[in-house]
Amino acid sequence: MKEEEDSKLENEIISDEGIIYKIYLDHLGYKTFGVGHLVKSNDPESDYDVGTEISSDRVFECLEIDLITAKGDCRSLFKEENFDSWPVEVQHILINMVFNLGRTRLSKFKRMRAALEIGDWQEAAKEGRDSRWHRQVPNRAERLMKRLESLNTS
Repeated sequence: MKEEEDSKLENEIISDEGIIYKIYLDHLGYKTFGVGHLVKSNDPESDYDVGTEISSDRVFECLEIDLITAKGDCRSLFKEENFDSWPVEVQHILINMVFNLGRTRLSKFKRMRAALEIGDWQEAAKEGRDSRWHRQVPNRAERLMKRLESLNTS
C-alpha cells in the first residue's frame, strides 16, 4: 500500500509541476530540469548549458531525492510525531505544498500550521486559502485545500 501511495504522490507532483527533460531557466532565472528540480552547485548538471537534454533516469532520480527532501522538511516543520500520525492525505497535501513553496515559505503559514497541529483540517484549509500562494497558483492550491477540508466532513 505504501508503494501505491508514494506512486500516487509522485504522479500528483508530476502533474502539478510538469516534467521537462532538459535544462531550462525557471521564473527566477535558476537552472532547473525534470520535475522542478533546481540545479544545485554539487549537481553534475551545474555546468551544463540551458537546453542540454537530461535522461529520464536522471530526472526520476532527482524527483525521488526531492520528494525525500520534501518529506523530511515536513517532518521538521510539523513535529515529526504529529506529521507521521496524520492521515496520509494530509501528509501528501503538505508534501505537495513544501515541494511547491519550499520549507522556508511554508513555515510562514503560522495560522495554518497551528490549525494542523490540533488536527483542525477545515481551519487549516481556510488559512491556506488566505495566502499569496493561493493567489499565485489558485488551481493547485484550491484543489489541495478542498482535499484538506473534506477530511473534516468524511
